Amino acid sequence: MLHHGKMLVAGLLVNLVTSLAASAEPLRVATFQLDVTPPIGSALCDGLVPVASSIDDPLFARGIVLLGVGDPIVLCAVDFVGIGNGGYDAWRETLARAAGTKPSRVSVNTLHQHDAPGCDFDAEELLATVGMGGTSCDVIFSRKLLERLEAEVKKSLEAARPFTHIGTGQARVERVASNRRILGDDGKVKIIRWSSTKEPEAIAAPEGVIDPELKLLSFWNQDTPLVSMTYYATHPQSHYAKGAVSADFPGLARAVRDRAEPNIFHLHFNGAGGNVTAGKYNDGSPQARIELTERLAAGMKQAWEKTRRIPITAADVEWRVQPVALPLSDRLKKLEDVEKILFNKGVVPYERARAARDIAYAKRVISGHKIELSSLRLGPAVFLNLPGEIFVEYQLAAQEMRPDRFICTAGYGEYGPGYIGTTVAYPQGGYETGSVSRTAPEVEITLLKAIRELLD
Repeated sequence: MLHHGKMLVAGLLVNLVTSLAASAEPLRVATFQLDVTPPIGSALCDGLVPVASSIDDPLFARGIVLLGVGDPIVLCAVDFVGIGNGGYDAWRETLARAAGTKPSRVSVNTLHQHDAPGCDFDAEELLATVGMGGTSCDVIFSRKLLERLEAEVKKSLEAARPFTHIGTGQARVERVASNRRILGDDGKVKIIRWSSTKEPEAIAAPEGVIDPELKLLSFWNQDTPLVSMTYYATHPQSHYAKGAVSADFPGLARAVRDRAEPNIFHLHFNGAGGNVTAGKYNDGSPQARIELTERLAAGMKQAWEKTRRIPITAADVEWRVQPVALPLSDRLKKLEDVEKILFNKGVVPYERARAARDIAYAKRVISGHKIELSSLRLGPAVFLNLPGEIFVEYQLAAQEMRPDRFICTAGYGEYGPGYIGTTVAYPQGGYETGSVSRTAPEVEITLLKAIRELLD
């Protein structure tokens, strides 16, 4: 009995020493980048725009792996229009396997460029059954891409660098974002201000509800900057839908920062920009792309110059996950009606492809599948990961919940639910909540509760 007690104490001491050693492990960050430019002939924007006929500039998946915080944490930003349903699962599982962690500690967010491919393996499987395989997503390209991504992330771990500080900075971006939904006197959507417009009334209307601030979160090893992550909420379309692959003005602004600060690893995340576009300031011309790029890059530069460094330890890092069941739109509760669209050869291909994504997502919801929202606290800063084409009001609400925190919101996580409006937006009509959203008006209650739990 005495011998057993000694063994128990010895075991506890070993566990204590192991725990102390783990807590003493330095914080490290690994960075990875992969060219994800699709081949000529690939579907772009889930089949909405012409297939890729040329390449204006390359697309990338860029990300970081945080080490020294228990199981590794992965944040990845991708120059795709969206990654949803089975595609989203595959991306997170691949990154988790490569980093030696759990999928629940992986966040994948797209920048939502329309001159870029999407990835939804479930919808593509449905489309293949009606002879439309490859019209929405190039499965072979995507599978090979994930193999290359796994190898790249594994390799990046070998070059992980210690970090001792984080930095926070923000700056106002001028003449880029404007709300897409312009209401009339009756409180209904009167004008849809698309990503590009020459309509005088749409251009003259006020910017509306946006978040004009660009946030920047950085990692430092003492005085040496390692990583800069920027966040800004807007649809990223300028000169688009011509069949030319492009990371558009957010990717081009990121490239400006690459050239200006070549020793820093730059990531950019699109915020909650579901109802925000550059429409007020974009006529769809090549020149407009240049101007939008310059304005966004100027905001990135100013936020960098305003950066304030803060010491950080593993005790200041916390990862949280909040699974949510988003209420399904009424139009998807009778799947047989949606299936009629998928099987109808007289319907335009893009609408059939959208029906496939509707069905794929609805089946996941009906089966009880939940979407994981997540947050990463780094001292006073918080990275908040939200799904779908979520409205900017959710980003603003998160900031109001915790004004004492530096909240950096990344939208366009799990792309399955599509547009996510506020409760009041659904009866207002408009494109997003009037015909294509896959969620019901009560989604706001569900999401605000989950966001509050992540931030408390």
